[in-house]
Amino acid sequence: MNLRFQNPVKCGDRSSLFSALKTSNHAYHKLGSSKLRFHGRVLDNRKKNLTVTVKSVSSSAITTVKETKRDAIGGGESVYDAIVIGSGIGGLVAATQLAVKEARVLVLEKYLIPGGSSGYYERDGYTFDVGSSVMFGFSDKGNLNLITQALKAVGRKMEVIPDPTTVHFHLPNDLSVQIHREYDDFISELTSKFPHEKEGILGFYGDCWKIFNSLNSLELKSLEEPLYLFGQFFQKPLECLTLAYYLPQNAGAIARKYIKDPQLLSFIDAECFIVSTVNALQTPMINASMVLCDRHYGGINYPVGGVGGIAKSLAEGLVDRGGEILYKANVKSIILDDGKAVGVRLADGREFFAKTIISNATRWDTFGKLLKGEKLPKEEENFQKVYVKAPSFLSIHMGVRAEVLPPDTDCHHFVLEDDWKNLEKPYGSIFLSIPTILDPSLAPNGRHILHIFTTSSIDDWEGLPPKEYEAKKEEVAAGIIQRLEKKLFPGLSSSITFKEVGTPRTHRRYLARDKGTYGPMPRGTPKGLLGMPFNTTAIDGLYCVGDSCFPGQGVIAVAFSGVMCAHRVAADIGLEKKSRVLDAGLLGLLGWLRTLA
Repeated sequence: MNLRFQNPVKCGDRSSLFSALKTSNHAYHKLGSSKLRFHGRVLDNRKKNLTVTVKSVSSSAITTVKETKRDAIGGGESVYDAIVIGSGIGGLVAATQLAVKEARVLVLEKYLIPGGSSGYYERDGYTFDVGSSVMFGFSDKGNLNLITQALKAVGRKMEVIPDPTTVHFHLPNDLSVQIHREYDDFISELTSKFPHEKEGILGFYGDCWKIFNSLNSLELKSLEEPLYLFGQFFQKPLECLTLAYYLPQNAGAIARKYIKDPQLLSFIDAECFIVSTVNALQTPMINASMVLCDRHYGGINYPVGGVGGIAKSLAEGLVDRGGEILYKANVKSIILDDGKAVGVRLADGREFFAKTIISNATRWDTFGKLLKGEKLPKEEENFQKVYVKAPSFLSIHMGVRAEVLPPDTDCHHFVLEDDWKNLEKPYGSIFLSIPTILDPSLAPNGRHILHIFTTSSIDDWEGLPPKEYEAKKEEVAAGIIQRLEKKLFPGLSSSITFKEVGTPRTHRRYLARDKGTYGPMPRGTPKGLLGMPFNTTAIDGLYCVGDSCFPGQGVIAVAFSGVMCAHRVAADIGLEKKSRVLDAGLLGLLGWLRTLA
């Protein structure tokens, strides 16, 4: 919600979440207080001693370097090893991993705080997670505890609260299923609902465990780096072959090998929808397995103080390791020199240069906006033929009186009341997080936080005059709240003490996501993860990281993307071993495999 649900709230409204990110003294004091303790060095390009003459392409965001008094690629104190555009979890993990390897790293963040859709904001005594409260990657064992590892690498550790139930499903035909932390408890509950499918349940989830255990046994680095791949294959050949076998397969196809009951298959669709906002037939089996097993292996663990503490801790650790982070740095274009990415230009005209540029923007925003006017590379054309932008979300952040929730209320709920056919429709299903069930300190005494998500298209919100926009937000939100009131919490509407509503326009405006999207969604039935691009791009020196890269959406997935990207960049700038011949062969092979998708 990721697993993939990582959405912001309100777009451009007086009471919006992101009004707190404006640069007024009041907002700066609130978000830049001693609680945050950000020590990032504020950079001034005048200190760079780098003089360039540039020529901007007419009506374009492309900037091409024509002359430099200092070689922007050759090094020198004024040049970074890597510039990271955006401080989402993927970007911060990439940045911190590189800083630990003693690379010179600069992160450029548009707002006053890091985190992107994994950030937070404060209102009236409440601390709201901008996006998902379902946190993977915090365990103390295995190799998929990527958040724990990323924090440890920069000398950080966060206190977490174990969640006994990943999610409570409320589904058609009065089907209620709790995903217990203990795997045996979950299997017992599910088989009690479908006793005739016990063998099939064990078979499908057993395959998930084969994949998860194979992944969890490997040292996770870049799949685009051949020396690492060969080393892992010789050490763990069976595990590597297992992953290769499942790479082009989807969860729905595997489920149908074991299970016949239509309602149980629909339940697995709902399980996968939380992972990917598509049904099981469109969800890569590897992605599904990571989530469906890690919730039992490492468990869901909520960071004390809120999800925003993850990005805060990574940003602090980055600076401690010699990296730099610049806030209020709105990157408008990527600078090219003879086809190579060498720097970035900010909205205020400042420029920064580096050996490599890592974009934590979506691939659509990277190639469509930061490289506007440049011919779209063939591999990006192929990617956009296979994948479309996933839908955005309507989100509601609320404070409510605590007595409206029963004492045994679970932290996370998924609601689909009447018809399985509504699963993927806009506003058809509802995901609800109540993080104060785990951490009451996030709200005033006697209050709870409800964070509600439902899929929504930006087409529903475009072109509305301000008054109509506000009215529609209230109308749609009221309908969602009434559904939860009827299904879960009688009296919910009258218990509300605080409410903010956000739409896809919010996500586009404040997180720089084209149409508010959260990563790619296959146009049809994909061949597993075969078509997903990795971190390298067709533009020399430019890398992508985040939810539109392999392995996709979700906190654990984007952290994995960050680890992989850092390893590939480190090899390319000489901080890790590499083989140019093997690199060319592997990257060519991966490119060919993607064409098969």
